[in-house]
Amino acid sequence: MGLFGALCFITIFISSIAADTLSAGQSLVDDGEVLLSPSQVFELGFFSPGSSTSRFLGIWYKATPDVVVWVANRQNPISGLTGVLTLSETGNLLLTSTQAEPPIIWSSNSSLSTPVLRLLDTGNLVVVDNENATYFWQSFDFPGDTRLPGMKMVNDPNTGLDKHLTSWKSPDDPSPGEFVFKIENHGLSQLSVLTGRRKTYRSGPWDGAQFTGLPPVTYRDIESERQFSGQGELIAISEAYSSSSIMRVTLSASGLIQRHMMNEERDGWILAFSDPYDVCTKYGWCGPNGVCKADEQPVCECLRGFVPRYQKQWDAMAWSGGCARVPPLDCHKGDGFMQFKRYKFPDTLSFEMNASMSSGECLHECLRNCNCTAYAAPYLVSESAGCLMWFGDLIDVEDFTGDLRAGPSIYIRVPISELENRRKKRVTIILASAACNLGMLGLGLSLGVIIFRMRRKRQAYMKKKEEFELPLFGLPTIAAATNNFSHENMIGKGGFGPVYKGNLSAEKVIAVKRMSANSGQGDQEFKTEVTLIAKLQHRNLVRIMGCCIEREEKILIYEYMHNKSLDYFIFDQSRSSLLDWPKRFDIIMGVARGLLYLHHDSRLKIIHRDLKTSNILLDENLNAKISDFGLARLFEGDQTMASTKRVVGTYGYMAPEYAFDGKFCVKTDVFSMGVVILEIVSGRKNRGFKNLQEEAWLLWKEGRELEVMDPCYSSSYVEWQVKRCIHVGLLCVQKEACKRPMMPSVLLMLSTEDTVLAEPKKPGFFLHSSSDSTSHMYASTNSLTNTDLQGR
Repeated sequence: MGLFGALCFITIFISSIAADTLSAGQSLVDDGEVLLSPSQVFELGFFSPGSSTSRFLGIWYKATPDVVVWVANRQNPISGLTGVLTLSETGNLLLTSTQAEPPIIWSSNSSLSTPVLRLLDTGNLVVVDNENATYFWQSFDFPGDTRLPGMKMVNDPNTGLDKHLTSWKSPDDPSPGEFVFKIENHGLSQLSVLTGRRKTYRSGPWDGAQFTGLPPVTYRDIESERQFSGQGELIAISEAYSSSSIMRVTLSASGLIQRHMMNEERDGWILAFSDPYDVCTKYGWCGPNGVCKADEQPVCECLRGFVPRYQKQWDAMAWSGGCARVPPLDCHKGDGFMQFKRYKFPDTLSFEMNASMSSGECLHECLRNCNCTAYAAPYLVSESAGCLMWFGDLIDVEDFTGDLRAGPSIYIRVPISELENRRKKRVTIILASAACNLGMLGLGLSLGVIIFRMRRKRQAYMKKKEEFELPLFGLPTIAAATNNFSHENMIGKGGFGPVYKGNLSAEKVIAVKRMSANSGQGDQEFKTEVTLIAKLQHRNLVRIMGCCIEREEKILIYEYMHNKSLDYFIFDQSRSSLLDWPKRFDIIMGVARGLLYLHHDSRLKIIHRDLKTSNILLDENLNAKISDFGLARLFEGDQTMASTKRVVGTYGYMAPEYAFDGKFCVKTDVFSMGVVILEIVSGRKNRGFKNLQEEAWLLWKEGRELEVMDPCYSSSYVEWQVKRCIHVGLLCVQKEACKRPMMPSVLLMLSTEDTVLAEPKKPGFFLHSSSDSTSHMYASTNSLTNTDLQGR
């Protein structure tokens, strides 16, 4: 290298050296110079977003420079010019360009006598007094599209102070976009996303302890700091800063609120959650006076006392028109209120609130006002529950039944006739029950001797019924329904035992799962499946109807699935063409929703441990339903990991940490989910020396991932969806559990085209024999010394 080249190298090297402070009179020039935070987490400098050629002054993560968290000159780009950031002697930050007119592009408008500019490890850029370290200006007071721990969102009605997030216009343009994410203090405090005056999302109100509409994996699980006004309004919210974890909340250009967390090695980001994350979290999805139920089909129905306003549109699943009262209210003849538990409060568009009223006073006040539509006690943790009354239509109501989200009771006004009809039904039921009891008493007196002899048998029966919380079927009933378990009625056979088709009546078809003596599953697996699935209700989980426990028989009765299991289609050359790409994608999304429910949204936290294509059943409309919960495990409270010496499951779907070490968690199911996705996309089983996940990963690295695709749906596939499914599948089957995404992220990544995905690391492969993957598995000798590995 010549002298000139060496001098050039030294000049470039010196200009790229970065400090964490800028003193008065010093400048940062757009020629590679940056300001670094003390621990080198953040950098301040000049950048061009995406494909843009304009220059901006911003802050980004040093490890991932493409993730920009703050931009100074969002509305004034530097186009084709050289920018200079200067800290003046008077403490004012000036962004200038000698070629610009006027020369000052942006200014902090700060002023002090002994200024120093510092970039902190929190990502906060501050102008401080060098003598007493007091902040005179900070970037945290001017949020962009990203909220970092320690940065506050504020809405103070008394001072008019409003700090909120504003989306970028696009990934190439950081100027203010159409969406804002803010605290709203109109009545009860809530978090909302708006575009102009139109609301696209809201969290649900603050009830004194939490936001009632947020799913359990969002802000409720994160340590946060909150500030309230004297009237109990939430005027500021921020998350506590921790140097041990790096996270951010971003409002995307499409209006999604997304939380990202850096993985342990800080070489990529994990999407922890995104809102709105299903249709029921989209604002007003079911229209006025409609209620959204995410776990039911259709998801929208009218509140009690209402019918669809436009029946034809409603039948076509166009719900925006909402519902109208039938019959209409007649305040003078008398109305009443019907209680609805665990509902997300309607939006406070037209309302009155009195924090000092009791519940009884609230009832009478709402009843007295003929325009009052509904009332509720808004503060769950307050001694004075208060009174919130709604007037007019009820907008953005969601049913949280069977969900972990909070949802207090709301009392909705209905005609007195609606209450009388309900009361009559109750009276009829009570009278029928009383008559039945009298009849049973007479029968009991006449058959006392027989009942005495059968007491013990009856007690045992009731004990089983209470234990399993399911209807009990008699063995003769099941035998008759299955033609005495005839071979002609057998529709399948699994690790549990044979499965039969049965007919309880001409209209009621069932699937009967009979435990065989040599199944390898015992009483514990049977009890697990019965007790767990009885408590789970979701449209993507198979529904259990009852069980039979007589003599040595242990039998489960399920709803009948007309189209058998997923593997029956995708691994058969002739039948695979019946599943085109739209249907396969629907099945993938259905399985993901079912697994999300098991892990996060049900009252219980369930690890399935045996998710595979043969355990995904298809109903008459080819909707996916997860089945076979015999190996499932319940996690209590904050439990995140468990281990066992008895590893059970299916080779090809087992995560490596479970197969070799007996450790399992939600990420173990995520691995299985990844294998299922790749099998659905490819139409091939995950087995062979060069297994499916390995082949898909190698093709993905070469940009040839579409070669994984099953050619039978080549005329119907959507390219971005297929590529996204392969990418997400590879993220799920990564060898290290910590790198796999959580199910909320899986569902979001599958459903959105513009979400940026991390690069998948090497999958967890295993060497194995060529024997059938459902019955054998090879592992190292050391692994087997401590683990009893059982194939299924």
